[in-house]
Amino acid sequence: MSSQYGVSIEMNEDNIGTKIYRMNEISNMLCDRNILKYAELNDNQIAAFKLKDRDVLFNRTNSKEFVGRTGIFKKFSDEDIVFASYLVRINPDPEIVTPEYLTAFLNTKYGIIDIKRRARHSINQSNVNLEEVKRIEIPLLCNYLQDEITLSFNKAFDSIQASEAVYNDAQILLLPELGLSNWQPEHRLTFVKSFSDTESTGRIDAGYFQPKYDDIVDAIKNYSGGWDTLKNLAQVKDTNFNPDAETEYKYIELANIGSSGEITGCMVEQGEDLPTRARRKVAAGDVIVSSIEGSLESIALITEEYDNALCSTGFHVVQSDVLNSKVLLVLLKSIVGQLQLKKGCSGTILTAINKAEFSKIAIPKIKAEKQTEIEQKVIESFSLRKRAKDLLEHAKRAVEIAIEQDEQAAINWLESVSSVP
Repeated sequence: MSSQYGVSIEMNEDNIGTKIYRMNEISNMLCDRNILKYAELNDNQIAAFKLKDRDVLFNRTNSKEFVGRTGIFKKFSDEDIVFASYLVRINPDPEIVTPEYLTAFLNTKYGIIDIKRRARHSINQSNVNLEEVKRIEIPLLCNYLQDEITLSFNKAFDSIQASEAVYNDAQILLLPELGLSNWQPEHRLTFVKSFSDTESTGRIDAGYFQPKYDDIVDAIKNYSGGWDTLKNLAQVKDTNFNPDAETEYKYIELANIGSSGEITGCMVEQGEDLPTRARRKVAAGDVIVSSIEGSLESIALITEEYDNALCSTGFHVVQSDVLNSKVLLVLLKSIVGQLQLKKGCSGTILTAINKAEFSKIAIPKIKAEKQTEIEQKVIESFSLRKRAKDLLEHAKRAVEIAIEQDEQAAINWLESVSSVP
C-alpha cells in the first residue's frame, strides 16, 4: 500500500488555479463531483498531487465525528484535481485489496472503531497519524466478493452521475423562465452609487453594490409571474429548540449537506451530548440554507427521513406555502439565489448572512406549471441519489456480514438485495 499527504496551500473560490478537494467533499464513501475551492499550483505540484481514478482519500484531521471519513475518487472529467493536506491518498495493491473494498471496510462499524481508537483528540478536532492508518488490519476477503463490492460502487457512481444530470435539468428549466439562459455575472471595477443608497442599506462596502446583484434582482422583478421578498413568501423559522437531555435526536450539520440538495447523513446523539449549536428543529418540506460565506451553496431539502431532526443554528430554516419546497431549493442553489446570498453577507471574523438580509432576498413567483416541471426533476434526482446510497450501504453491510459470519453469507445477502429493483 502506498500513501501520501495532500498539498498545504492557500485556496480560493475565484476559479483561479486547480480544483482541490477538502475534507467536507467526501459523501457516502464517494468523492463529490462539485468542488468549490481552487489552488494556484505549479506543474510539478500538480503532477505530484493530481488524483487518479480509484484513489482512496482518507480524512486524517476533522471533528471527532468525521475524522477518518473515507471516500474513493472516480474520475469524471479530464481536468486535473488535487487534494488538500488534511486528506491522505491511499493506494492499495488491487490484486490483494481493491480500492472499493478498502473504502467500504474503513466505513464499516469495524473500520470506524479501529480508526477512532487510533485518533488523538484535542479540544476542537481529532487527528489520525498516517503511520497509525497503515497499522489498521484489513480482512482479506475473496476476490469474488471484492469484485461484487466494486460493481456496487460503480453502479452507485453511475446513479449519482445520472442524478446530477437530472438536477441540472431542473436548473435549466428555471433560468430561461426568468430570462437568464445565457446570463453571466460581471464583476465591475468601477461603478457609481448615490450616498442615499448607503444610508438606506446601512452598508458602505463597495462589494455590496456591485451591479451584477442589481442585474439579478431586475430580472426577478421583471418576471411575468410576479415576485416578492422571501419574508413575504416564506416563513424563516429561527425559534430555538432546547433538546431534552435523555431523548435521542438526529442532528444535521454543514458537513452533511450534499451537492445536489440532499442530506448525506447525520449525527444521532442524546440531547445532553449534542453541541450547543444544535438548536433548530426542522420538519419534512423545510429547506435549510447555510448562512456562512464560503458554504452558501450548502442548501438541502428536509425529507421525511429527517422530519423532527435538529440542525445547526448556522442554517436558516425556510418553509413556504407559495413555492414548492423543491422549487425553492433549486432557486436558492441557482445563481438567482447564490448571488443574493453572497451580497447579503457581512462580518469580520465570521462572514455570514443574517436573518434580516436573508429575508430581503427577491424571489420570483414561479408559475404553477413550471413549478410542477421543476419538482418532478428534483424528485427524480433524489430517487437516483437514494439508489446510489442504497448500493453503497449494501456494499458496506456485505463486508460486515463477511466479518460476522462468512464470505458466502455476505455473497448470498448481496445477491439477494441486488435482485430487488
